[in-house]
Amino acid sequence: MYEAEISRANPACIVFLIDQSSSMRAAMPSTTQSKQMAVADAINSMLRELLIRCGRGIDEIWDFFHVCVIGYGAHVGPALGGPLSGRDLVPASALAQGRLRNERLTRTEMLPDGTTTTHVAELPVWLEAAAAAGTPMCEALRYAHGVLDRWVTDHPGSFPPIVLNLTDGESTDGDPAGPAQQLRSIRTDDGSVLLFNLHISSDVATPTQFPNTGDGLPPMGAKLFSISDVLPPDMRDTAMDLGMNVEQGARGFVFNASMQSVMLFLDVGTPA
Repeated sequence: MYEAEISRANPACIVFLIDQSSSMRAAMPSTTQSKQMAVADAINSMLRELLIRCGRGIDEIWDFFHVCVIGYGAHVGPALGGPLSGRDLVPASALAQGRLRNERLTRTEMLPDGTTTTHVAELPVWLEAAAAAGTPMCEALRYAHGVLDRWVTDHPGSFPPIVLNLTDGESTDGDPAGPAQQLRSIRTDDGSVLLFNLHISSDVATPTQFPNTGDGLPPMGAKLFSISDVLPPDMRDTAMDLGMNVEQGARGFVFNASMQSVMLFLDVGTPA
């Protein structure tokens, strides 16, 4: 299980569930950047990385991945903007053509000799930051269920869909355990849907990264841990390659995540 080759005939499907509740206006720990902006930046960076993985020459993008970005806050539904507004599933080739805009960022880097260099990079933007109302996580999980139930019918031989849920709080529309279990029951010939969860903190605290037990977690953390799947071997290897001590049975779950932890979570949770 979880060994299917990713190809144009059998693409992978990645769903991002983005908490866009009002509490996401708060700042990330030790920074002035809001959680809503940090998450939007991280998702835009990951979408760019996925396109790089799909690149096969100049201006040639192969559809190795189908992507769905669902926001949940004031409403639940597709969160990409611009030409992709309102679309649930987007193949990589459409993603490449559907950006909102490019942002010019000036970056200063320290060189080994102690001097600095500055360069300007243009980064594509697909997702705008948003934060309003409550945290309808159950509705978001049910929405993802509808999207993926249709997708696996068309792609029965593909690597199972991966759902990455990024949130900073508890569900405000009920217990997410039931909708999560229904979502995880969807399967391809290669296995069931993988659901991974990341909690974003406003506190300066050491993140709990990919634990194999929920012991010591507060109730909210224990709930998210309980609905998170065990990392398949290849993803566990990725986490170890990134310098993390990940034990057998580790789940796709991070609690009290920092910005670095958000990026590590996305790197581990998306197949190469």
